Amino acid sequence: MTAVLPGDLAYLRTPAAIRERAGQVLHYVEDGRSRWWSVDAGGLEAAVQATLAVTRRRFATPAAIPFHSRWRHFEAGGHDRWAALAPRLAGLPKEEIARRRIDLAVVSVLLDAGAGPDWSWREPDTGETYARSEGLGVASFHMFANGAFSRDAKGDPLRVDAARLAALTPMDIAMGFQVKAHNPLTGLEGRAGLLRKLGGVGLDRPGALFDVVAKDGGTVKAASILAAVLERLSPIWPSPMGDVWPHPAVGLVPFHKLSQWLSYSLVEPIEGAGLKVVELDALTGLPEYRNGGLLVDAGALRPKQARLLTDTFKPGDEAIVEWRALTVALLDQIGAHVRLHLGMDATQLPLVKVLEAGTWFAGRVLAAERRPGGGPPIAVESDGTVF
Repeated sequence: MTAVLPGDLAYLRTPAAIRERAGQVLHYVEDGRSRWWSVDAGGLEAAVQATLAVTRRRFATPAAIPFHSRWRHFEAGGHDRWAALAPRLAGLPKEEIARRRIDLAVVSVLLDAGAGPDWSWREPDTGETYARSEGLGVASFHMFANGAFSRDAKGDPLRVDAARLAALTPMDIAMGFQVKAHNPLTGLEGRAGLLRKLGGVGLDRPGALFDVVAKDGGTVKAASILAAVLERLSPIWPSPMGDVWPHPAVGLVPFHKLSQWLSYSLVEPIEGAGLKVVELDALTGLPEYRNGGLLVDAGALRPKQARLLTDTFKPGDEAIVEWRALTVALLDQIGAHVRLHLGMDATQLPLVKVLEAGTWFAGRVLAAERRPGGGPPIAVESDGTVF
């Protein structure tokens, strides 16, 4: 991979860099230079309309739209699982509750790369079965609730400790996620490896991120949350640069998908402690297979080669780097169009709410209509750290 000077690395960790390089890829594709993709304005409008249709079906009023975060998956099936834990946290200061919520969010997000089409998880107390992101969220929630990540599973289970994470094995994750020969989970080794590395980054617990971002009190900028996540957690990624990939025409293209997903997922714990998170639109849309799949299935992105829809690619392949960059750039456009249709501005409906309203669900709906099992249109090998 191209050498990067320290100053360049600092820039590649910013949302501004993600948007700039994604915009360069979009221009490259619009100029007809890509071997893989073209952009269709009619398809983009179809993606906007699909997003609006899902939004209006799911929410009686746009004011009811919550943040797109891991916390929505903890509510799968209409169960507010975190609220059910509240009596076990009675008497703790609000700051400590925030740390414990961040403990949970961090480990759950890091376990949230694509599960694969053949995995599901059955919740013991409800008997309900969940797959993909909801399944990963509910399974990791139950591991947390049962003390799987605590140094004192019986005495103080509802926390995550570095010492315990450092000792986690793939078998621990397999047991918590009900992995069997007939119920395989993609990227099991990668997930366990990420959590072990998380145990060695120098934080005694993931919830210590609260003290990093809350040190100035009052308000917290969304970009500051991402900066803290990238700075403190960067040692966990397979590459020193993290989710950054080379493109032959543009150079290095950053995404930081999991880090941004994590940053969005920390907003509610931080605000629950009485702080205000501002400038949410500084962060970008998430370049993952539901948002990217929406663009392909709606016809906004048109493959130039048939094998894009049949072969399996690696995250660093040119076609995938372009797909993800185009997703970032076009999600901004979809967000602007959705706000226009709904008569709202970016303060009222930030991009994180457009994703939830939203593009993610519209991508799922179109995928279910087009393919058995509702998988993504493009197959990408997952090691548990990107998709």
